Amino acid sequence: MLRRLLGRIAATPDSAVPSLPFLHRALLLPLLSAAASALRLLSLYYRPRPRALPVPLVSVGNLTWGGNGKTPMVDFLARSFHHNGVSPLLLTRGYAGGDESRMLCRRLSDTSAKIAVGANRAALATSMLTKYGYYYPHLHLNDPPSPSAKIGVAILDDGMQHRSLFRDLDIVMVNALTPWGNTHLIPRGPLREPLTALTRAHIVVIHHANLVSEAQLKTILSTIQDNGATCPVFSSKLAPSHIFEVNQPAQRLPLHVLHNIIVLCVSAIGCPDAFIHSVKEIGPLKIERLDFSDHHFFRAHDLQLIQDTLTKLVHQHKNDAIVLVTEKDYDRDPDALRTLDAKVLVLSSCLQIIPHEAQGDDEFMRKVREIIATSRNAKLEREMA
Repeated sequence: MLRRLLGRIAATPDSAVPSLPFLHRALLLPLLSAAASALRLLSLYYRPRPRALPVPLVSVGNLTWGGNGKTPMVDFLARSFHHNGVSPLLLTRGYAGGDESRMLCRRLSDTSAKIAVGANRAALATSMLTKYGYYYPHLHLNDPPSPSAKIGVAILDDGMQHRSLFRDLDIVMVNALTPWGNTHLIPRGPLREPLTALTRAHIVVIHHANLVSEAQLKTILSTIQDNGATCPVFSSKLAPSHIFEVNQPAQRLPLHVLHNIIVLCVSAIGCPDAFIHSVKEIGPLKIERLDFSDHHFFRAHDLQLIQDTLTKLVHQHKNDAIVLVTEKDYDRDPDALRTLDAKVLVLSSCLQIIPHEAQGDDEFMRKVREIIATSRNAKLEREMA
């Protein structure tokens, strides 16, 4: 109840605050303002000296909560480094039940990626580097070698506000559908830091850019620049690749299995609208949706609601219907989904850099390697000075 209430207030623009129930305004808004002030003070004065790892560290983070594409970007980077002969180490908190870390483990099981889960990511990094060994990679090889068992790069998942580790590259993800929310800091709004924190970014990626207009993209870009960021800005999207059944995660069914059937989209993710848009593009006969809060675990009454909704759809339309979920929903609790008396499918998607003025996947990774090399050279110069 409190989580939903805070979410409602965080999503409320200033102009709509008077429409909130009096009790919400009288009891919660003053507390939220005080909490936002505390966050500002923490951001200003809590500046621990970051520790550098012996391998390059790439941080993937954001300024707002939920639905920004951090996990797909981590997956994209890990696979890209692997294909370039560099074994990545992923450092993730395993937040809210660990659905994201489990998804990464499953998706990257065919690569050289190693994944460490825990709150103290500095200690995790030290432990994993000691266990597997490490080397500083040559990132500009034209003919990359096979990935070594040793770690060549670390990727910090949700690292924008992580202060204990020095990063060679900060990638900040922005959700094009709701880039800054109501522009207030948590818990009055969705911002983790003021927009001026964008100046720390080496690369900004506008995610779900395919779901908004050119005018909206220009507005987002203007806001990024107006807050002092001068880094390269890329756009990305989630591209559906295949489908699998909850009982057979290794299979790869073609997307057209959704054609001419009714699909009940069930999700507990940060940006369910993007999921719905992807499914519409595939072209099922009809789409219905049930949205739950981000990272929500499906309980018995949730599963009954899903079952009842599906039964009603079949009865109304006299046609086959299936339940479709995202990979995060599957990895959060596959056993719960298997209890449904229905065909449950999972949509698998991957992040793609949207080509624009020669800025595609290759150009993005070239910029990543360039920034890492610049950081390394600067570090060597500091050590020799």
